[in-house]
Amino acid sequence: MGPLPHLLAKSEPAEELTDHLTGGLSAATALSQRVGDIAVLRPVFSASFWTAVKLGILCHDLGKAAAGFQDMIWGRAKSWGERHEVVSLGFLAALVPDAELRDWIAVAVATHHRPLHGDGKGSLALLHQEDPAAEFVRRLGPVPTDDVRALIRWTAETAAAAGLPVASPEHTPDVLAEAHELLHHLLSSWRDPLYDDEKGLGAVILQGAVTLADHLSSAHGSLRTVQPLGTGFPALLAAEFEAKGRTLREHQTGAGTTHGHLLLRAPTGSGKTEAGLLWASTQVTDIAEAVGGIPRVFYTLPYLASINAMADRLGTLLGDPEHVGVAHSRAASYHLARAIGPEDAEGNHAEIATKAVSRANATRLFRETVRVGTPYQLMRGALAGAAHSSVLIDAANSVFVLDELHAYDPTRLGYILATASLWDRLGGRIAVLSATLPDALAEQFRAALSGTVHEPETPDLGLPRRHRLRTRPHHLTDDAAIGEIASRLRDGEAVLVVANNVRDAQTLFEELSPLVPGNEAVLLHARFRRDDRNRIEDRIRARHGVGRPRTRGLVVATQVVEVSLDVDFDCLYTSAAPLEALLQRFGRVNRVAALPPADVVVHAAEFRTRSRGPELYADGVYEQDPVELAWQILNAHDGIEVDEIRATEWLNDIYASTWGERWKADVAAAREAFTDAFLTFDMPFDGREHLTERFDEMFDGTEAILLDDVDRYRTALTSAPGAGGRLLAENFLIPMPHWARPLTRLDKELKVRVMDGVYDARLGLTEVRGPDRVLYRKGEII
Repeated sequence: MGPLPHLLAKSEPAEELTDHLTGGLSAATALSQRVGDIAVLRPVFSASFWTAVKLGILCHDLGKAAAGFQDMIWGRAKSWGERHEVVSLGFLAALVPDAELRDWIAVAVATHHRPLHGDGKGSLALLHQEDPAAEFVRRLGPVPTDDVRALIRWTAETAAAAGLPVASPEHTPDVLAEAHELLHHLLSSWRDPLYDDEKGLGAVILQGAVTLADHLSSAHGSLRTVQPLGTGFPALLAAEFEAKGRTLREHQTGAGTTHGHLLLRAPTGSGKTEAGLLWASTQVTDIAEAVGGIPRVFYTLPYLASINAMADRLGTLLGDPEHVGVAHSRAASYHLARAIGPEDAEGNHAEIATKAVSRANATRLFRETVRVGTPYQLMRGALAGAAHSSVLIDAANSVFVLDELHAYDPTRLGYILATASLWDRLGGRIAVLSATLPDALAEQFRAALSGTVHEPETPDLGLPRRHRLRTRPHHLTDDAAIGEIASRLRDGEAVLVVANNVRDAQTLFEELSPLVPGNEAVLLHARFRRDDRNRIEDRIRARHGVGRPRTRGLVVATQVVEVSLDVDFDCLYTSAAPLEALLQRFGRVNRVAALPPADVVVHAAEFRTRSRGPELYADGVYEQDPVELAWQILNAHDGIEVDEIRATEWLNDIYASTWGERWKADVAAAREAFTDAFLTFDMPFDGREHLTERFDEMFDGTEAILLDDVDRYRTALTSAPGAGGRLLAENFLIPMPHWARPLTRLDKELKVRVMDGVYDARLGLTEVRGPDRVLYRKGEII
């Protein structure tokens, strides 16, 4: 029991206010030890940045001493309806004599739940801007004088014990009068745009540090204090290589001796990932020596399945999967899939789901020092505010490995590069890894960063060529293509067929699957229920995974197979697409060069318009110009063996075209637009609800369940408590593009979108019906 047991911070479970504040101070101290000194903020805070954070968290909830709040917590009143953080401001004048430091602490305290300004619901300006002092006191009071006196004494003693600069006042302040004065001072001080970019950045990072410490304290969470990719990692990796009879290659050791940003182009199969990890280990040591702390390492990839595979790989390499956090929208599903085995009875799934949610929530609280995820989770820090600014403090003094950067369209690439520029400002170091990276993309990467980007030469490793290019003038769904694929199947080969859209994939599967036994033919695309897709991917890995005995069979897929599965086929038949996408598809064939160069057969695309404009797209999916440019190059080299060096030369030719110049302009414009809209913190404490909506539209699709699955979804929701039940219910979700949302309706009770669709476990979604007509049927693009 603490010194003031009658004052609670929350009721379920009950937690004393002083315990919560002590926990917050401990969390802030741990956070400061992990992040270290943030160089860009030194001119902004005359006192230490971390002093402001620690005092901010120690004082952030003092206003919960208000009688109205305590009546609500103890059940004496149904609600209070006011903001405790506003009352907390009233304690600061007595405790913090330094006016500049007090102003920083005050804004952190005031904004740890709500923005100061903005049109969104609940900004403090909307709540209190017009309140005269008497009305302010009437609304928020009373605050018992004895509790104020006791809390100030406790806070001063606790701060002094932590070495923080506080006063020990003898008088008891009029908390509500002081709060009214300080709040209006803040509203006035932060009303107009700043002209000091560092001050705006410092403001949102301060907010992020205080809110993260608050969340850690509330969740009784902890931050890992060891970086497994630190000084001991090179020896660990060398030992693993030695155990397998391998030695580190020159480009891997070269990456490991590079200090600063890195651009590494290395062929598939050359150990590119290990090179990136060795580089990361060096940067961790450099940053720790320069600013202290325990730098975090973020490994980003564009696709969920490849993220999950990398998380598995790193967990095995580091000797403990608990070292690695998974940061994407379905992280809990990842942990659930890894935890449930064939021996687990259905009734046991609820307990496993609850644990999976807890593990994902720990990552959301930035627990692990190694995380694998999409760039978008990190980019959400640009939304700032109490909900997102913690991402920025966690990114400070960190190490970022961006893999498969070529996979993003120009707009998203520009946004990612803009965010990388912010990471650079925050003391981070960034690496880009690729087997085939065009010079144009390399130039964009260099332009985004302030420091030198090192690009060590990759020696000729003498790796065998894995692919022989073939082109065909007819479409992938043409009878001639189907006949050629059928011949390969009859010869007992493992055949991969990749279409550009779901319609073509379903058509090809129905034509070809009767040619092989049922368990040897699989269709994979994005319009499957989540649990069905997981089973399909498991079947593909079991039959065609790298390192398994070669087995005949057929997989028909869309783009989802490009980097989502570590598989190995004898040959590929694919529709024409941008060269980067085709090279990823090639990579699923003869993956470890166990065969002579294997055929990768590219078929002409069919160009058509979409419903929303006159522009032509390859198979309704890809922009016309890059596909035509790739097709011209491939046709001119029909029959040759392909390697990454030659492929990179082809990419450079494509990006030297008029289309390539337009691509460069689009990337640069997107980078500038994202910086202006999201990364210019001239109004750091305004609500950003409008930006949140724009961000979600840019990066998020939607998901829906079938009308026929509503009852099963409802049952799954109640099969485990809270988020565990929702996680199990998510197995019924089917991904849809953002623009397809009108094909669904929101079920407000279940909090999920629902569509009236026709679904087959082998084919996936084939039709969506509206009230009076079919809105989508197989044969359309979705």
